[in-house]
Amino acid sequence: MSKTHRIMVLDDDYGVLAALKLTLQLAQYDIVAFSRPQDALAELAQTAPDAILIDLNYSRDTTSGQEGLNLLRELRERCPGVLVLVMTAWGSVNLAVEAMKVGAADFIQKPWDNTILLNSLVNQLRLRDSLRQQSRLSAENQLLRHQLHTRPELALVSQAPGMCRLLHVIEQVAASDANILLTGENGTGKTMLAQYVHRRSTRAERSFVAVDMGSIPENLFESELFGHVKGAFTDARQDRVGRFELAHEGTLFLDEVGNIPLDKQSKLLRVLEDRVFERVGVSRSQQCDVRVIAATNADLGQMVAHGEFRQDLLYRLNTIVLRVPPLRERLEDLPQLVDHYLAHYTRKYQKPAPRLTPAIHDALLGYHWPGNIRELKHLLERAVLLGQGDALDLELLGIPLPAVPLAAPSSMPQLDFSQKPLASMDELERDIIRHRLALHGNQAARAAESLGMSRSAFYRRLEKYRL
Repeated sequence: MSKTHRIMVLDDDYGVLAALKLTLQLAQYDIVAFSRPQDALAELAQTAPDAILIDLNYSRDTTSGQEGLNLLRELRERCPGVLVLVMTAWGSVNLAVEAMKVGAADFIQKPWDNTILLNSLVNQLRLRDSLRQQSRLSAENQLLRHQLHTRPELALVSQAPGMCRLLHVIEQVAASDANILLTGENGTGKTMLAQYVHRRSTRAERSFVAVDMGSIPENLFESELFGHVKGAFTDARQDRVGRFELAHEGTLFLDEVGNIPLDKQSKLLRVLEDRVFERVGVSRSQQCDVRVIAATNADLGQMVAHGEFRQDLLYRLNTIVLRVPPLRERLEDLPQLVDHYLAHYTRKYQKPAPRLTPAIHDALLGYHWPGNIRELKHLLERAVLLGQGDALDLELLGIPLPAVPLAAPSSMPQLDFSQKPLASMDELERDIIRHRLALHGNQAARAAESLGMSRSAFYRRLEKYRL
């Protein structure tokens, strides 16, 4: 047995203590021994062992075992997750049953048999470790099933310059373990980008665990992040695996990190600095190996200046800072996003794929998208779910027509060169582009389409002529 298992021994007979210490040390356990209950309880305030071996009879009562049962209750109350094995020379069936009811893992009668004692200890520790592993695997499987059924995959390919630069940086840093801070408005796809970083990292085969920091009640902050053991507090009816433990060797995504209460930030900072934590109700530290990606729509620098966010925590989170552009800054990607989510929702609701009319196209490009990609997804889901015809219904989308309406035929701007000297080809091209922009309500995509030009070529002309 590895020395990582630490055993506390408590008996008021120094000869018994010496014999137990020798036996357990030869079995490669790490031993701490006490002859007085108060000394053992003081030690528990500092650190929790993996198991405790206690006598049931002490100086005040050497036969009934009641003093030891009271001590057992206090040990279980102070350290709910610890294994306790009880020993007594005055054994009886009733006393053994009572000890097991109070919470003892096993009952051993003195004089003990070393083989029986060690087998009991080995079996109890293995069972405890197995149950913890099963609990963690069960939580991981539940998480993976949830992600599989709720996350529509989208290959991150972009034509927008700002998004292209962002993806280039992600490709450079994804394989490292550097902490990343994603900033930007709500609904821009920060969660999807965090998942993308995880899939491109060396941790891709392990768990990706996301937690919304703004939705955790303050009184459950430690339990949610670090877990708890049964009995640690009133509603702790069973052991719970925390998010750091669940994300071990994987990626932990802390969304809305700016919403962490100031008095809780030090607890998160300590884990990020030392890579250790304790479950609620257990003082024994656990190692954690996680890659942290945080996200916020808040200005953390301004929050630091106002005393609302710890500067040292910000330094731990912002090794790499990536701003995710809002949808209005990446309209070049809108057609691909629309196609992707339409395909997803038509499959989900088993409906025919709707057609995009020119009016819908103009409306989508002309809208300012305050809710970003999240709003786009919700609008398309509603339009697919409620749509009846073969084309998307603008009314179901619920977005306004372009702010600048198309001009009526009688008022369309006309090209008139009668009063001008012969123009150069550049001047002619500039005037034609200006004319088409006015004709299509300053919608660059529609103007480019009317000229038979690609959008990239059209945008180059706009830049060339400073239009």
